[in-house]
Amino acid sequence: MDIGIPRERRDYEYRVGLPPAGVGLLCETGHRVYVEHNAGIGGGFTDDEYVKAGATLVYSTEEVYGRAEMIVKISRPTVQEFDLLSDGQILMGFLHLPVAQHSKVDSLLRKRVTAIAYETIQADDGSLPVLIPMSQIAGRMAAQVAARLLENPSGKGTLLGGVPGVSPAEVVILGAGMLGSNAARTFHGLGAKVFVLDKDLTRLQRLDEMQRGVVTMVSHPFNIDKVVRFADVLLGAVLMPGQRAPIVVTREQVRKMRPRSVILDLSVDQGGCVETTRPTTYGSPTYIEEGVIHYAVPNMTGVVGRTATHAISVAAWPFVQEIANQGLGAALTADPALARGVNTMNGNIVHPGLAAAYSAQPLNNEDKR
Repeated sequence: MDIGIPRERRDYEYRVGLPPAGVGLLCETGHRVYVEHNAGIGGGFTDDEYVKAGATLVYSTEEVYGRAEMIVKISRPTVQEFDLLSDGQILMGFLHLPVAQHSKVDSLLRKRVTAIAYETIQADDGSLPVLIPMSQIAGRMAAQVAARLLENPSGKGTLLGGVPGVSPAEVVILGAGMLGSNAARTFHGLGAKVFVLDKDLTRLQRLDEMQRGVVTMVSHPFNIDKVVRFADVLLGAVLMPGQRAPIVVTREQVRKMRPRSVILDLSVDQGGCVETTRPTTYGSPTYIEEGVIHYAVPNMTGVVGRTATHAISVAAWPFVQEIANQGLGAALTADPALARGVNTMNGNIVHPGLAAAYSAQPLNNEDKR
């Protein structure tokens, strides 16, 4: 199979579809891999390393897309990259199509692209094997981001972990999944007082057993309204696989928060779970709404390019290998988890979450990411 690894085009995106080691494994089994010049530079992977692994180096995005049967990347394509997709091509990456522009989904349908979203590849037990490492990284990054945002001059001047005689920051996490649990453990390890809310009692029980000292609460409007009033940091970690994230914190509730508190809405790549959320970038990561500092960078893990690329590669590699070795049809038949990752195929929307979001969106919706 001819496989393309383009250089990521979105701002502050330093990850790459596969590291040289993954490319080498594909080349060893007879596949041709085309890697765009400097595709791996953000993760510290040089062109020479890719060439030594067996890749063919190309010098334009157009050539990568033009040669490849399957594109393996990280971030959802830009408008220009959507234009480069060809009829019948396979696209793999974190696509987040439920919050994309209609025209982008239409392009996938018109070109009969098989779009496989890493975030919707789902095992029989409900876990999301490729999303897991990104959630782990984002959860662990959240504490260091929040600690900086609490500092003066923009923040309220609160030390996350406090000191003897002075209370630590109070951190509220909405969602006890992989991201929320990792965030809770990291915040707690730094000395913050942590509250975690979720509708799933099993998740709360598991977190309580793993991390004593974290306060767990059932997520319903009364409790959310209660905790936002005292939160120094409010972290949104709500996920509904393949669907737009539900709004669980309203603008009115944001107004009740203390001035210069911090909201990190890490559900933003699926639309955000806080009503006042809008996507930002690392160039301008925060804004103030209702007196509260908001941070909502969709590709948060993009700035740890080397760690994130290695983590994604380990998780995504089996699925890339299945398609390359068996062909698309056979791979989808053999692996139900991979089949659940397919969002569009043969000109049709095949993922129910995308179908629901697509039909509900206004035709002139704008994707700001």
